[in-house]
Amino acid sequence: MMNGTERKNIRPGVKVKVIQKPHQRTGQLTEGVVKDILTSSPIHHRGIKVRLTDGIVGRVQEVLE
Repeated sequence: MMNGTERKNIRPGVKVKVIQKPHQRTGQLTEGVVKDILTSSPIHHRGIKVRLTDGIVGRVQEVLE
């Protein structure tokens, strides 16, 4: 399992678990496939922000592939 805080680990088509803004307190993760990478910096301490193929936006917590 790769870390979701480094942009180099994430690319479109990769399966990830993200945390959405409303779920930050509960820690509920959503699984999906990356469509777009929204964070431009190479590293983000809370996770790289992505848009999944179903339109959900969140920060990557785990890279599954």
